[in-house]
This record gives sequence, C-alpha cells and structure tokens, in this order.
Amino acid sequence: MNQHLFILAQSTTGPVLTIVGLLLVAAFIGYLTAWFYAKSVYTPIIKGLENDKAELNRQISGLKDEISKLNDKVENLNGQISKLEGEIAEKIKEIGEKDKAIQTLKKKVKE
Repeated sequence: MNQHLFILAQSTTGPVLTIVGLLLVAAFIGYLTAWFYAKSVYTPIIKGLENDKAELNRQISGLKDEISKLNDKVENLNGQISKLEGEIAEKIKEIGEKDKAIQTLKKKVKE
C-alpha cells in the first residue's frame, strides 16, 4: 500500500507543478492584457480631463481678475455715492436756508 502512495505521489508532482506554472503564466498574460487595454482606453480620457482641468484653471484665474476689477469699480462707485450724499446734504441745508429767507421776506411783506 505504501508503494502505491509513493508511486502516486511521484507521478502527480510533475503535472501539478506544470499546471500551477501554466496557471501563473496565464494569470501574468491576463494581467498584462488588462493593463494594456486599460492604458489604451483610459489614457486619452485622462489627457482630455487634464486639458479640461487646465482650461478651467485658466477660466478661474480670469474670473479672479474680473472680480478684483469689479471690486475696484464698486469701491469707486461707493466713493461717488458718499460724495453725492455730501452734496445732497449741502443742497438740503442750502434749501433750508433759502426757505428761511423766503419765510422772513414773507413776514416783512405782510407787515
């Protein structure tokens, strides 16, 4: 009985190693095939996305410049508003003085 197991063990070792070796080679070939396929499919997509990213970054920088210009314009307009508010206050004061002068003239005319 021991001879049968020994002969069985000797006769299956070679084919088992061959099968394992062939499975490893098949796995390696499958891995390389998948890698080259993914590389060929996704490389153009990745390059397109990188180009889109660069374009969006350029647009962002342009918008930041536009924001700073608009902020400067807002500051200038706020300065003009405060200047005009000061002029309005002066005109209201002047109108009040003219109104008082008219009222005093009306009193003098009535007398």
